[in-house]
Amino acid sequence: MKNGDALKVNFGGFVPISTVDWPGRAVCTVFFRGCPVRCPYCQNRAILGGTDLREVNEVRSMIRSSGFLISGVIFSGGEATAQLEPLAALAAAAHDLGLATGVQTNGVYPATLSHLIENGLIDRVALDIKARWERYPNLFGVDLVTEVQRSLALCRSAFLEGRLKEFEVVVTLFRGCESDVQYIAKAAGEVDLVLQQGVQGKLPPLTDHDLQRVADQVGHRVRIRTRTGGEYWYEGNRDRWIAGER
Repeated sequence: MKNGDALKVNFGGFVPISTVDWPGRAVCTVFFRGCPVRCPYCQNRAILGGTDLREVNEVRSMIRSSGFLISGVIFSGGEATAQLEPLAALAAAAHDLGLATGVQTNGVYPATLSHLIENGLIDRVALDIKARWERYPNLFGVDLVTEVQRSLALCRSAFLEGRLKEFEVVVTLFRGCESDVQYIAKAAGEVDLVLQQGVQGKLPPLTDHDLQRVADQVGHRVRIRTRTGGEYWYEGNRDRWIAGER
């Protein structure tokens, strides 16, 4: 805080109850405004820029208003990790209310993720990896590969060591980019991988069957998320995985 002013968040919106943002939980979702990248398929373009400053206590009251209906809070965006202080304050407030906390992030602010994990403020991280590493500069217009790699490494280590309860890597997949998944899966290692159906303009989205065929190349079970099929675990050619075949 500066000059005694109340801590503020650049606020993007609030959903009082969601059953899709955290598998197995009913949660509320707090959106943070602002993001340093401009993915062409982003569904939240309206909050990528602009300013709507709200006191953290106001947003805390929104979370409290969801009451007994929820068991957790998801912080999303925009890019929530761009605002370390208000995010940490709201995560602490959610824990004080007895709620689990999660963040959906593109990973370009590893220092924020490190702070949240080391201080026990976050229970779940969903890390959105966009493509294989060499495609990042063209995709973002700036080179943020190192930052995302650091976020992946620290979240994976914290998860495997038990300091982060839940961690998943999310790949929003578009037709023509299927081969990226094997590279991303190798980088992610044995953590939960989500293949999410990408939808953009007139480009035909990958079907459930298409995504299952991609998942068969990964070597372990994958969660698939589509508009038509919802979200489900896909185990595919399990016998081939056990035999070490791809």
